[in-house]
Amino acid sequence: MDITTSKSRLILEDGSIFYGYSFGSKKSVSGEVVFNTGMVGYPESLTDASYRGQILVLTYPLIGNYGIPGYDKEDNLLRYFESDRIQVKGLVIADYSDRYSHWNAKKSLSEWLIEHDIPGLFGVDTRELTKKLRKKGTMLGKVLCNSNNISLDNPNKKNLMKEVSIKKPIIYKKGNKKIILVDCGTKNNIIRAFLRRNFSVIRVPWDYNFLDEKADGIIISNGPGNPKKCRQTIKNVKEALSKDTPILGICLGSQILALSTGANTYKLKYGHRGHNQPCIETGTKRCYITSQNHGYAVEAETLPEDWREWFYNSNDGTNEGIIHISKPFFGTQFHPEASPGPDDTEFLFDMFVRSIK
Repeated sequence: MDITTSKSRLILEDGSIFYGYSFGSKKSVSGEVVFNTGMVGYPESLTDASYRGQILVLTYPLIGNYGIPGYDKEDNLLRYFESDRIQVKGLVIADYSDRYSHWNAKKSLSEWLIEHDIPGLFGVDTRELTKKLRKKGTMLGKVLCNSNNISLDNPNKKNLMKEVSIKKPIIYKKGNKKIILVDCGTKNNIIRAFLRRNFSVIRVPWDYNFLDEKADGIIISNGPGNPKKCRQTIKNVKEALSKDTPILGICLGSQILALSTGANTYKLKYGHRGHNQPCIETGTKRCYITSQNHGYAVEAETLPEDWREWFYNSNDGTNEGIIHISKPFFGTQFHPEASPGPDDTEFLFDMFVRSIK
């Protein structure tokens, strides 16, 4: 291994200590410790704004072996990345491969972490750590890369959407049809999915009043943290529901859509983060394998009479999608655009397009 390592540790709020070796930036951070069960896709996961404020534990043991791609742009969006920077507070893995091999790799994972001032910790027993998080639930924690101690920081007390959303509207021009994308921390691949379908995308800040904008459809994006912090977004979506413009909510967007109807949301014990979450379509025996990253869920029993549960999780029975019984309003907790993960449910984007046309 070519990197200079030093002893470091992860300390959880219950006092548990997991020792390892430092790579990436040599600084201490604090955040919410969560785990992802995906086997590939660390460049996409680390740049997913839904991880804002979190220390990410990857359960797959070998990380870094295919390096990091360059910053190529397509349609004015960084290719291979879900935002323009690493969003996690820190990274915890079992085994780090500094010697990478991939035709498109331009740098190592450690170099990339240093570039964005993000600390990494490897050599950790991530199996034992994940078992603890599954049993006790998501916990606050801190990665200490030096002798200096820091206090625990709870990101869920902040309005994280404000940190990751754009500050002013951006227009991605393509076709004549226009979609409003409310950016609560959107993944770039959501934008790419509609540009491929020849739609122009008007990307607006999380609290932007989009009600006077002329558009054929509205998308409420994914994002980090507690959906109840998105008060202005909820207010705008509630007013939009009084019209017939098609609305699609993705992940956090589905929770915001539910809150706009008067339904309730709650925090999951340890969330759904990975590429293998099984979701069953209500009323059928069809199960889809989905890509997910969320720590909150909709309480399906609180949905009003003109809404119904569309999908539910086969593992724990929690809500994975909602749909209006007559109007073109629907949302899913999982990501139809995947990236990384299976694209089994990308047909939902086509369903949204058909509701527009």
